Amino acid sequence: MDVTKYIVKDYITNLLKEGRRVDGRKYDEARPIEVVKGYAKEKSSGSALVKLGDTQVIAGISVGLGEPYSDRPTSGIMTTSAELRPIASPDFELGPPRENSVELARVVDRGIRESGCIDVDKLFIEENKVWTVFIDLHMMDNHGNLIDASALAAMAALLDARMPKLEDGKIISGEWDGKLPITCTPIPLTFAKIADTIIADPNMQEEYALDARLTITTTEKEVNAMQKGGEGRFTIAEAEDLIDKAFKSAKQVRKKIES
Repeated sequence: MDVTKYIVKDYITNLLKEGRRVDGRKYDEARPIEVVKGYAKEKSSGSALVKLGDTQVIAGISVGLGEPYSDRPTSGIMTTSAELRPIASPDFELGPPRENSVELARVVDRGIRESGCIDVDKLFIEENKVWTVFIDLHMMDNHGNLIDASALAAMAALLDARMPKLEDGKIISGEWDGKLPITCTPIPLTFAKIADTIIADPNMQEEYALDARLTITTTEKEVNAMQKGGEGRFTIAEAEDLIDKAFKSAKQVRKKIES
């Protein structure tokens, strides 16, 4: 950790000991969310821009033809990639995918995949041919909690996505045939633990100070994914409390994503 980040960590930690957050939010309060579906409609099957406070992420959906995995010959495929460019933050560099971008894509992918929100069995076309859904995440401005912003952008874009028209085994460019088969709307909420204090939706300064991170993704009925980061730990009691908070928060966020 460089000197600047160390100073920020010390400042944030002391502020929380006084019962305050750097941006004035309550401990369990997330930043405002803005969702714009169809943000790049001419260039994708589906797209969305999500603003989580000042953090901005664009998600694009592409749907193409592919071969199924051998162990699931009648199911379609979903893949997720994340691109962290310097335009979003000076902490990001050009070049091959780094560990943070791989982890981001993996967490988003898992939250969607484990929920079963994409009915992959309906993406089967014929033997050795299925639809493949590509989720591409582009970070435009990083002010903290890219995980939640990216997952919400991905889900909004999936709800916006259209299925290409298929004739004689070929995609007809620019023509569509209904919506992507979506069954539910998984919603993430990330918590950060700084010393003994737990806060929701950490901004960038708070991320510098965190000892542990926990992302909880829920559908209307169940927890479908949990991902921990950082060297610190959460107790079982803390995790159970955060699950309750994740469910409560998701109700309002889900309305925005689905509208």
